[in-house]
Amino acid sequence: MTMFHFVNCVILTFGPHAVYYSATPLSEYDTIGTSVKALVVYLVTTLVKLICLATFLKVSETDTFDPYQELMRTLIGFIDIAGIYFALTQLTHRNISQAHKFQAVGLGWAFADSVLYRLAPLWIGARGLEFTWEYIFQGLEANANLVLNLSLAALVSLMWLRKNKPKTVIPIIYACAVILASMPSTVSYLRKALGWQPLKVVGFELTSSLVMAFISWQLYYACQRQV
Repeated sequence: MTMFHFVNCVILTFGPHAVYYSATPLSEYDTIGTSVKALVVYLVTTLVKLICLATFLKVSETDTFDPYQELMRTLIGFIDIAGIYFALTQLTHRNISQAHKFQAVGLGWAFADSVLYRLAPLWIGARGLEFTWEYIFQGLEANANLVLNLSLAALVSLMWLRKNKPKTVIPIIYACAVILASMPSTVSYLRKALGWQPLKVVGFELTSSLVMAFISWQLYYACQRQV
């Protein structure tokens, strides 16, 4: 039973990444190399973020919400935008369209995040003797994170790679990118300051990911129509 629970949690956490790759043109254009390169860039970016966190943030002895700490964490989180931009522009890719490129980068980014932050807890905890909803929630959070990272990659591609985008959408693109980059601090505020339960937090993450995906798609479509 414990192994069955572990397998279910692993499929819930990592299955959507494989499904997205297989069900979209990414598999037809063999973009796995782009996703792997994005994964490597994510690891380097995360290392830089960890160094910044260790340098500028102090270790809190309590689990309370600290506005200053979270503000610094949000600012450091913007390094993700720089990392995705680097993955989109500075790495060599196959001859694929911009739409396929940002999807491949976003997919690799999200998969790397799930492996780094969720694989070990799953291996250690989901095989326990007692059933717990914690790892089901982790899997759902990974799904929301996949959508959010795809949206962020789309917005970053619009921010710097689309030179002829409508001027009216430029502020919206930057505002949405800031919202996505600050999402971890928003979730932390809901958990620590407002005391939201895990189910409510996961519901917020899933809902906000779908809303931001819809907005990002509309913005991308508006820029495509401008061409």
